[in-house]
Amino acid sequence: MTKTATKSPQLKSLSDYIQERFDEFSRSQKDVARYIVDHLDEAAFLTAEELARRASTSSSTVVRFSQALGFEGYPELQQAAIEEYRNTAISTGSTAAGGAALFSFDHSELEGSLGADYSNLEETARNLTREQVEGAVAALAEAQRVVIVGVDQMAFFASYFRHILSLLDIRAEIVASTGGESLQRLGRIDEETLVIVLSCGRAHPLLLRAMKLALHRQARTLAISDASMSEVGEHAEQTLYFSSNSPSFARSNTALMALVQGLAHGLYARDEAVHKDRIRAYKLK
Repeated sequence: MTKTATKSPQLKSLSDYIQERFDEFSRSQKDVARYIVDHLDEAAFLTAEELARRASTSSSTVVRFSQALGFEGYPELQQAAIEEYRNTAISTGSTAAGGAALFSFDHSELEGSLGADYSNLEETARNLTREQVEGAVAALAEAQRVVIVGVDQMAFFASYFRHILSLLDIRAEIVASTGGESLQRLGRIDEETLVIVLSCGRAHPLLLRAMKLALHRQARTLAISDASMSEVGEHAEQTLYFSSNSPSFARSNTALMALVQGLAHGLYARDEAVHKDRIRAYKLK
């Protein structure tokens, strides 16, 4: 008997349908689900093999995920993604200010990358609320101790985050590996600590370990993730989302950098008079 797609994906967007069914999927299928929901404009035009590589899983998992949703195979799921992408583009108007397209359809690789970064900033801004950002800024301002956890490429942003906080006289520590010193920093987490986890793609086990330990120690927690259904976000008191779509082999971190800068500016603006002389001394402005 030929398996056909259920009517549910046709009655609502593919993203909405995936989010409704999310808890039913296996761990690997959840990686595919997260990637499609948060990178729809990429997923709509990727092969099953390319999507599997971006979601850190196998092409067979992508096919099984498609069938779990009720589609005959991946091509039918991809068509649903294309339809949602087109509908979204029509309803929001995928153009730059002034109504003209940012780049021509036949764009170069550089233009494609810049265009993705432009869209990432816009999507991140649309998905963040003022209450979320103000809550994160308040948590940073009130914390007696800040621990920033980020591994692999996120270790760079953890280091930059620490640097920019230090300019505002906020001392932060970094956990970037499973080494002894990093684990000692995690071991000192208490109820006066704010634990910030930077996550991109599938959450590293260290991130989940840090978040669960923070909850156990009754520390405050903030997750900054490029997955709206993030594993670390499930354990975090607060979560800030950033978009990381990219036509390249690596995720875009433009929106993450803008988000870090925005949090720092929020802290600066809370008491500009206090920070102004300190910033001037560093000759940053």
